[in-house]
Amino acid sequence: MQPVNRTNLADSAAENLRAEIVSGRWGVGDRIPNETVLTELLSVSRGTVREAVRVLVSQGLLDTRQGSGTYVRSTVDPAGALDRVKRAGLRDQWEARAALDVEAARLAAIRHTPADLKRMTLLLQARGTVADGGYEAFGQRDIAFHKSIVEASGNRAIVGLYDFFTASILETIHSTLQGDVPEPDDEAHAAIVTAIATGDPDRAAAAVRAFMAPVLRELDRLLSQ
Repeated sequence: MQPVNRTNLADSAAENLRAEIVSGRWGVGDRIPNETVLTELLSVSRGTVREAVRVLVSQGLLDTRQGSGTYVRSTVDPAGALDRVKRAGLRDQWEARAALDVEAARLAAIRHTPADLKRMTLLLQARGTVADGGYEAFGQRDIAFHKSIVEASGNRAIVGLYDFFTASILETIHSTLQGDVPEPDDEAHAAIVTAIATGDPDRAAAAVRAFMAPVLRELDRLLSQ
């Protein structure tokens, strides 16, 4: 572990600690060195060490236990994981989005409430077109519609993953708006809501697969050129 730079001390200290965790030097469940040791290793004050630890606790990498110490909670760096998603190819991003959307729709068909269906319908109506405020605004409205389906799934893990992948998912939406791949029309979007309303999970999943199919076919064609 190297002494940190004197600029942005807490951020630099947090990055050093994150590197130790992600590298596997400290495994899940391990107690990291105490403040005194970290202060010496990083050449910073106790206050800076505490702030760096707070940053990593907020990111889910560390867990502080009163009277016991600070322990490694996860060795998976969420920031790094999201960066890898962003660097993935467009087809990989669409396939990941399709996997989430298909399972969310399947569960939504089983668990939705009348309020969920009403919200999906209203958000679909509000989705409009690119002409209504431009690409960015349309992308946000489109993601709000798809997010309503994810929330109707009742699966908090899927909701969390969808939030985590939102930046990547918005990129997949923008890719269709910019003309690289076909944008599914209103009828394709409405078909998903209709399928969910039937309560048939297989039909709902099939509707999402049909929604995604033209995009994935076009991406395959582009990659084969």
